[in-house]
Amino acid sequence: MGLFTGKSFNSMEDLLVDQLKDLYDAEQRITKALPQMAAAAKNPALKQAFEAHLKETQGQIGRLEQAFKALGKSVSSETCAAMQGLITEGSEVVNASGDPDVKDAALIAAAQRVEHYEMAGYGCARTFAQQLGKTEVARLLQQTLDEEMATDKKLTALAESRVNPKAQSA
Repeated sequence: MGLFTGKSFNSMEDLLVDQLKDLYDAEQRITKALPQMAAAAKNPALKQAFEAHLKETQGQIGRLEQAFKALGKSVSSETCAAMQGLITEGSEVVNASGDPDVKDAALIAAAQRVEHYEMAGYGCARTFAQQLGKTEVARLLQQTLDEEMATDKKLTALAESRVNPKAQSA
């Protein structure tokens, strides 16, 4: 997002739109990474979780597009350097060698880092929209935030119940 660049925020709406551009780029990047993560996963439930989240992410992109339109702004993105870094780290896991069960645990850890970044981003953007009285935008962002939180919980449950015990036995 480049918080230490020469950006200029003259209004809360400027800030909200900047956040939406960042999230839009982040979601676009995630749609490219999730198929690779699914292909790298050994555990069928983990593979399915990544595939399901890909479909969900495509819906999230659609909601961001609706949010831009609700604000009267054209849909655009701004490079999300944070997501670039998280996906680079995730790619290292995808391409790693070693025990497949341990690799699945690493894939979950990488995915949860992404989820936590998204939860922070959507939470902030939703709060900005609420502050501005942009209830439709806030509703759209809250819906995605709820999905991201649910995905994080699913990944935690999968890690704790299946993946991590197998990885520990490796």
